[in-house]
Amino acid sequence: MQQPDTAQVKRYLLELQERICEAFTELDGQAFVEDAWQRPGGGGGRSRVLADGRLIEKGGVNFSHVFGDGLPASATAHRPELAGRRFQAMGVSLVIHPHNPHIPTSHANVRFFIAEKEGEAPVWWFGGGFDLTPYYGYEEDCIHWHQVARSACEPFGEDYYPRYKQWCDEYFYLKHRNEPRGIGGLFFDDLNTPDFDTSFAFMRSVGDAYMHAYRPIVERRADMPWTDLQREFQLHRRGRYVEFNLVYDRGTLFGLQSGGRTESILMSLPPVVRWSYDWAPEPGSDEARLYSEFLKPRDWLGA
Repeated sequence: MQQPDTAQVKRYLLELQERICEAFTELDGQAFVEDAWQRPGGGGGRSRVLADGRLIEKGGVNFSHVFGDGLPASATAHRPELAGRRFQAMGVSLVIHPHNPHIPTSHANVRFFIAEKEGEAPVWWFGGGFDLTPYYGYEEDCIHWHQVARSACEPFGEDYYPRYKQWCDEYFYLKHRNEPRGIGGLFFDDLNTPDFDTSFAFMRSVGDAYMHAYRPIVERRADMPWTDLQREFQLHRRGRYVEFNLVYDRGTLFGLQSGGRTESILMSLPPVVRWSYDWAPEPGSDEARLYSEFLKPRDWLGA
């Protein structure tokens, strides 16, 4: 069986972080602040944050590589075969919260996990994806986002995009609110077939596609004016983002339970947010249209 090349994966992830940060610095005009950190239990990371930029109110692009002799409960609850194994987990995770309510929030991550035990074959897999959370709905943005997602999947098989789109729709869903977080994209996990090289190539395809999906949307919406009401709606919808990340997100749970750096793990949270009691949009408004036409699973590509 082909052995995973962890050094090759780490090189790619560090290079991906570099490329994405350079692209956002070019868009925004402001550089990221870097913060290197060490994990007491083993490993560390490189957090990069951009705050109060021209376009980005808060954005973070994090690389982490943590390892240790035992896994947290979140990792072994559904995979008991991992108990007692040494592990490595590495990945790039990013969230961009723009100032302008017409520019969606975006999230992406790609990651690799391996657990090893002497005398036994390693257990490994890739995961990741990207998803979009608009505050005001623009069909051309949603179609473009999903076109890039489909193109990233096409070299690997016809079933990749519909399968991982559906998984994304189902994963980024707030059960207690009975609503999706956004318009989806791709989500995959536990990928280790047919072999390491193919799985790694797919993860790279997803990671490389993110800026192709997001940058044109940012550029299209960057100069649109917005009102106080639209800003208030953006802050209200950000509350849903916080709820998902703190209640359901696997990465947040794994990071906290594995002793990761809390400041970096919670980097994904927006800087300003609001919760209004029993709030509802005005019927027929653009805010209501987001719920009725965009916050629902859709076949954006008419396949």
